[in-house]
Amino acid sequence: MMTAIILDLDGVICDTAHFHFLAWERLAAEYGYALTQENNEKLKGVSRVDSLKFILSLANKSLSEADFQADLIRKNEWYLELVQHMGPKDVLPGVPAFFEEVASRRIPLALGSASKNANMVLTRVGLIDAFDAIVDAGQITHGKPHPETFLTAADMLGFPPSQCLVFEDSAAGVQAALAGNMKAVGIGLQSDLPGAYIHLNNLGEFDFDSLEN
Repeated sequence: MMTAIILDLDGVICDTAHFHFLAWERLAAEYGYALTQENNEKLKGVSRVDSLKFILSLANKSLSEADFQADLIRKNEWYLELVQHMGPKDVLPGVPAFFEEVASRRIPLALGSASKNANMVLTRVGLIDAFDAIVDAGQITHGKPHPETFLTAADMLGFPPSQCLVFEDSAAGVQAALAGNMKAVGIGLQSDLPGAYIHLNNLGEFDFDSLEN
């Protein structure tokens, strides 16, 4: 039975999470709040809208709808400034070998990301053409931990969810995979990613022969 693979982007393929943190940190500072790395862990895999809501709750601040939308735009502009110089060198360890295996085995591959800038990032790191389907925040209504992102990716690949394997570094992403009746490979610690059926340090550690089992 063929298995399709769905990858998250941030923290799995490349580490743009730090750029997101710097942009959110800058915005939070304007609200009088010092965003911490611990706070940032709770933003992994979460949509931009829900991330801003979380930061506003931490800062005990409210915004009009117009200001809320304006701050979403400002945060994204700051993030884009930071990623302008990304390139193939910015992929995480193990990523090149993983993609070589996927290509040689002709495994259907999709991206399921909470980012609205996924296409730009993939283009910059030279991996845009490796995917058979790309799903980002602009194509869905419900962000992770809702399974819509991964269900949409599975549908675009033409595979039932039960035959899809999701690689995630966020708790919200693992929950989304499980909610969609998919297995999840956790990129990170077991304590941070409960529910994943195996845990790896990076994509390069994955045993492709296990797909047959």
